[in-house]
Amino acid sequence: MGNSVVVNCCRRVTNLLYPARGCSPPDERSPLLLKAPVSGAGSVDALGASWGSAPFPDVITSAAAGGGLQEHIECAQALPEAEGEAAVATACSNSCSGAGSAAPLPATVLPADLEEGPLELLGCAVLPVACQGHVKPEDCGVACSAGPGAACGVLTCSVQPAGPRPGAASLLGNGSQRAASSESPNKARSARTGRAPHGHGVAAPSALSWEKASGRRAVCSRNPSPPVQLSKQQKRRKKRKLLLLEHLPGVALVNGSGPHENLKGEKDARQNGHEEADAGEDGNDQEVIVIQDTGFTVKICAPGIEPFSLQVSPQEMVQEIHQVLMDREDTCHRTCFSLQLDGNVLDNFAELKTIEGLQEGSLLKVVEEPYTVREARIHVRHIRDLLKSLDPSDAFNGVDCNSLSFLSVFTEGDLGDSGKRKKKGTEMEQIDCTPPEHILPGSKERPLCALQPQNRDWKPLQCLKVLTMSGWNPPPGNRKMHGDLMYLYVITVEDRHVSITASTRGFYLNQSTAYNFNPKPANPSFLSHSLVELLNQISPTFKKNFSALQKKRVQRHPFERIATPFQVYSWTAPQAEHAMDCVRAEDAYTSRLGYEEHIPGQTRDWNEELQTTRELPRKNLPERLLRERAIFKVHSDFTAAATRGAMAVIDGNVMAINPSEETKMQMFIWNNIFFSLGFDVRDHYKDFGGDVAAYVAPTNDLNGVRTYNAVDVEGLYTLGTVVVDYRGYRVTAQSIIPGILEREQEQSVIYGSIDFGKTVVSHPKYLELLEKTSRPLKIQKHKVLNDKNEEVELCSSVECKGIIGNDGRHYILDLLRTFPPDLNFLPVEGEEMPEECKKMGFPKQHRHKLCCLRQELVDAFVEHRYLLFMKLAALQLMQQKANKQESSAALENGTSPENGTAESEKSESDDGKTDDSVTGLDQVKELAETIASDDGTVDPKSREVIRNACKAVGSISDTSFDIRFNPDIFSPGVRFPESSREEVQDQKQLLKDAAAFLLSCQIPGLVKDCLDHTVLPMDGATLAEAMHQRGINMRYLGKVIHFITKTPGHAQLDHIFKIGISELITRSAKHIFKTYLQGVELSGLSAAISHFLNCFLSSFPNPIAHLPADELVSKKKNKKRKNRNLGNADNTAWASMTPQELWKNICSEAKSYFDFSLECENADQAAEMYNLQKITLLREISLKTGVQILLKEYNFDNRHKPTFTEEDILNIFPVVKHVNPKASDAFHFFQSGQAKVQQGFLKEGCELINEALNLFNNVYGAMHVEICACLRLLARLNYIMGDYSEALSNQQKAVLMSERVLGIEHPNTIQEYMHLALYCFANSQLSTALNLLYRARYLMLLVFGEDHPEMALLDNNIGLVLHGVMEYDLSLRFLENALAISSKYHGSKSLKVALSHHLVARVYESKAEFRSALQHEKEGYTIYKNQLGEHHEKTKESSEYLKYLTQQAVALQRTMNEIYKNGSNANIVPLKFTAPNMTSVLEQLNIINGILFIPLSQKDLENLKAEVQRRQQLQESIKSGEQLEPEDRAGEEKEAEPSMPSAAIPLTQSPA
Repeated sequence: MGNSVVVNCCRRVTNLLYPARGCSPPDERSPLLLKAPVSGAGSVDALGASWGSAPFPDVITSAAAGGGLQEHIECAQALPEAEGEAAVATACSNSCSGAGSAAPLPATVLPADLEEGPLELLGCAVLPVACQGHVKPEDCGVACSAGPGAACGVLTCSVQPAGPRPGAASLLGNGSQRAASSESPNKARSARTGRAPHGHGVAAPSALSWEKASGRRAVCSRNPSPPVQLSKQQKRRKKRKLLLLEHLPGVALVNGSGPHENLKGEKDARQNGHEEADAGEDGNDQEVIVIQDTGFTVKICAPGIEPFSLQVSPQEMVQEIHQVLMDREDTCHRTCFSLQLDGNVLDNFAELKTIEGLQEGSLLKVVEEPYTVREARIHVRHIRDLLKSLDPSDAFNGVDCNSLSFLSVFTEGDLGDSGKRKKKGTEMEQIDCTPPEHILPGSKERPLCALQPQNRDWKPLQCLKVLTMSGWNPPPGNRKMHGDLMYLYVITVEDRHVSITASTRGFYLNQSTAYNFNPKPANPSFLSHSLVELLNQISPTFKKNFSALQKKRVQRHPFERIATPFQVYSWTAPQAEHAMDCVRAEDAYTSRLGYEEHIPGQTRDWNEELQTTRELPRKNLPERLLRERAIFKVHSDFTAAATRGAMAVIDGNVMAINPSEETKMQMFIWNNIFFSLGFDVRDHYKDFGGDVAAYVAPTNDLNGVRTYNAVDVEGLYTLGTVVVDYRGYRVTAQSIIPGILEREQEQSVIYGSIDFGKTVVSHPKYLELLEKTSRPLKIQKHKVLNDKNEEVELCSSVECKGIIGNDGRHYILDLLRTFPPDLNFLPVEGEEMPEECKKMGFPKQHRHKLCCLRQELVDAFVEHRYLLFMKLAALQLMQQKANKQESSAALENGTSPENGTAESEKSESDDGKTDDSVTGLDQVKELAETIASDDGTVDPKSREVIRNACKAVGSISDTSFDIRFNPDIFSPGVRFPESSREEVQDQKQLLKDAAAFLLSCQIPGLVKDCLDHTVLPMDGATLAEAMHQRGINMRYLGKVIHFITKTPGHAQLDHIFKIGISELITRSAKHIFKTYLQGVELSGLSAAISHFLNCFLSSFPNPIAHLPADELVSKKKNKKRKNRNLGNADNTAWASMTPQELWKNICSEAKSYFDFSLECENADQAAEMYNLQKITLLREISLKTGVQILLKEYNFDNRHKPTFTEEDILNIFPVVKHVNPKASDAFHFFQSGQAKVQQGFLKEGCELINEALNLFNNVYGAMHVEICACLRLLARLNYIMGDYSEALSNQQKAVLMSERVLGIEHPNTIQEYMHLALYCFANSQLSTALNLLYRARYLMLLVFGEDHPEMALLDNNIGLVLHGVMEYDLSLRFLENALAISSKYHGSKSLKVALSHHLVARVYESKAEFRSALQHEKEGYTIYKNQLGEHHEKTKESSEYLKYLTQQAVALQRTMNEIYKNGSNANIVPLKFTAPNMTSVLEQLNIINGILFIPLSQKDLENLKAEVQRRQQLQESIKSGEQLEPEDRAGEEKEAEPSMPSAAIPLTQSPA
């Protein structure tokens, strides 16, 4: 490893982790990549959900990019330069099979199941967004969604980004300018090879050094993360630094375009598809900033070690060298030093390029500086962090953004070449393949301990027994004047007790003992500048163990050490010893937060920071990056502070600002954050449902804040908002508007209403600002009446308040009704609901009146209406045209005087089109645009067409499509003026339509997607996410389950049904648990929680709650104290709960909230009736309530003693909801990259995605879910392009990141494990691949159970790998299980099942059991014949294989007969047994994981091109319903290589 270093500074970390690699391996191959799920609202998440989850090929569709096969594929010598060629994705020899380039050229094939696939999306989806002009990257994914951007989700094409940045396209700049500068001299610069974690180079633009670094503590100790108000000088410095991002080698930064990797002068190659880029974004016509950034090497000379060299970049600050030194193994114990060049001390904040005389080879001396109290404390903290660096207790306790990762346990260290396991030949030596019993198919055991295997690094090397602050602190005055700063007390491993003085000159032993103060130096005093040097001298064990610990620390993968942006909590933890820790103790009892004691001015003004970051300029890419990074950084700090404050409020550690009021009404201020409890104070929500409404209002408000932040209008400000659920209470944390505490609310509200619409005021400035948001948010400007019957104009709901703070900013708050009400849950007197709603039993009375539609639903509804609008207008135009043609033949030439424009448009667009409706739609588009631009050229008839269509779909304008909602409709207490009566009627109708749309389109759509396996939820969270993406609220869960039971063939939806039921049960239980906990005082918490879990899950019929022991209960009840507890007066009421009562409550809660009748009286009945696993229910309830339980095996079915004791409840964590700020530029790059990959331009796609990765790193730091999605896609591309080791390295990062930011058993993590296993196998690390697959299977069993379509894919993978290592019997168990599951979920006639039969047959053949092999292959053959016809390639292959098996079987039989007849002297012909070769196994693995390489001849390419064009035209017509005939399907798949019996795949199955 050498001295590989991970640096604790965000920027450096990102630099180190992402090496710049040219993504053009010699053999570029082409994938078939994924099909975007076509969901209602832009499913930005498909990438996360479905990338490669299909057992069958994901497909690269082509928006047939004209203009040459990619010029890049030089290796395609076989192919003549065909200019007009539009191969979907060309690729080179099928190097999987190791066959060299002899094979004909492969290219991808499009399956016939694209009726609703990405073609229409890429090609010509007519999007409402295009008219409504906005897309919200923020809200497309659910709060912590799996990742950015579906392959090309519905809302992701040709859309303007949110906010004031016009051309999204111009992100990609202009090719020739970029290419011009790419020939810069320093191509080969690998930025920090000297100390990259695995000796890689570097690729992150690294200018912005906001410390978001590894372990927020003691990391950036010398220059802690500054609050946003920078001094003027710093501002200037920062600005200068930011304008010139340090970029990939010498790349032009074209007006907000990110850098691209060197293309070695291929100037034209880049222009692909970006010709339409807007040139002058923001009018600064392509400013080109060329950054000549050559790295150079300096020598560092530190006391006590040999000088070493370090590679640096001119853009870096001196401070970053400090960070490197504090992390290097041999210098990590130094914190208090300066760097000197020729005797001059360097300024920490200076950039290296500004330092005179600093050049290649300069010698920097590390000079020890005198300590101050602050420096001494930082030093002790840093040493403590080094001692704890391998200790996982912070991750188990959920502090400091630490979280768990177990990948290294299964890969035995690192996977790269630097790993402990250097590639051992082909690694065919004996490997133990037997999985643990509980992983085998059919096992009913679900152990919990395996979830967190004990990592051997965790038995930490003990360096010291105790290191703590001494009780003699602080030094008395006379000792201060001798330079004493503080005293430490240490017990070494050899049991020597010593007192240490930290003085200005360093650390030395003094003569104090525990009871005697004697500060004189001991003899010898061992004065040392660093505490480590001192301890090395007095304790030999410390010396040995500390250096071993540091070696281990620097060997860990950086991703195991870096802090996550938001805290992730683990729901299980092993029993840990509680060790002494001075820093932890100090942190707990100060009001400081983590780092804040290092910041001048102490507490942070959160509001000022949050708003200042929003005001940062955003004209070009560097500015936007800085702004987004600052927003993200402040936001994650604010979330951490708010969470900590909310816990302190509930635990009673914060004084209320109105202490005399009743507990529920109290409000708190702590650390400049305002906290309020989720109770209905002063009957504010009396008309809306009281406390219940007060409980949901904060989350609605948070959704509003998220939405307004996403639209990002300049001049409109929202409050920092975090909602924390903790111990049964809901706490809202908000930043404080300057001046709001000094005035009464009545005076300060200048817009909106404080009493739900009785008094209403408006303000022109607010109307102007809100008007800008109204289009993207689909909010209608409307008038309401106030108490004096005056009309007041609003552009939001009445509760939305506008307040101008003392800082002059315009704030809006109380955004709880940003979206229109959901009429299905809001019965209104005298209003008739549509038929669809009444059929399903709506409207229903809900427990509060704040039910709103989700933003995703509003978007999907508007999109649906837009398509309707286009169809109606097209139809009318067609009729007009037909009438005209009858009247005059001359019109056909498009020269009609009367209707010139429309007709000439028509004739142009008609060229080469086949289908009338296509042209009709094009024409409508033209027409709509012409009318909108109002140039008077449009004839009245066409205007009429548009007007009618507008009226029919409920548009508020009659010249263009524009649907908006009035959020105040049906709001209790709001009155509308007589003048807008008609408008209000229309709005009411629109709301009813939207409610009906949810029931008649979105829910059936979700169920259909589940049936097609385009959506594959594995647990409650992923199901909720799938529902939310389609705009379906969780209160519809009962309806969704009900719909599933009524669906024909609902056996294929068993998995969804099961997840739905367990989600329903655990959510109902959570509602009960919330009120249950409010009645428990702190001392009874663990007893109460364990009692609840026993009643909920244990088979023990009458668990008894253990009340706190009598000696702890005070005999004298103090009457005054009674009121202090937030709960009920009787604090032991919880103890009387019984399982029968709890389950009765759960059933009635399920009925009243979800309208679903559960038929079970206890946990056992529920588990049996719905086939649920109790361990899964335990996981779900723990995640929802924040409970952490002890990691041990629980016996749920013991009828003689309860399952849980109070010792099993370790902790209760907060459940935190917050806004997720997004990296918009990175997101656009990511999408462009995906689109490129979709079109088959792998190399460009790869570059764009690398670029997105750099930008994501720049904004988020090194850890984030979106970076995880990026890495996964990169790994997939690396794999497809033949760079297996790079694929492995990227996927390893993706797995680590997924474990750290989503959780070790999150469904995404399970999928990442599967991808990693495939790449391990391709890298011939077979045992690792098996370990990873076993881990994935174990997690899947724990999270869901065995009966899930994804399990079939997993078992096929395991079976194939076992087949490869010749473990035939084991292999069969898994493959046959996969066959059973596939038959159940895809139907026994599906092509997936045929493939499954074939895989089983191959194993039987290897075992020489030809009869069984024949039987399975025949099944497969029958399916192929019925589905694809006799002449199809697959059917022929299968029949060949059948012949071969029959011959083998006959030969075997002959031999046996010979033996029987002639005994030992029989004349035996040797039989050919085929041992599987790795190549064929890898081919099969690729196939089931949806990666295909299909060789095509020149002629095939021609056919394919024609086919693609034909298909596109078909797609473009809206009639996507028509099924293609089976012959077409058959014609699709060209000859697959004869060498692999099942290389070509059934492509008619829709990939999940």
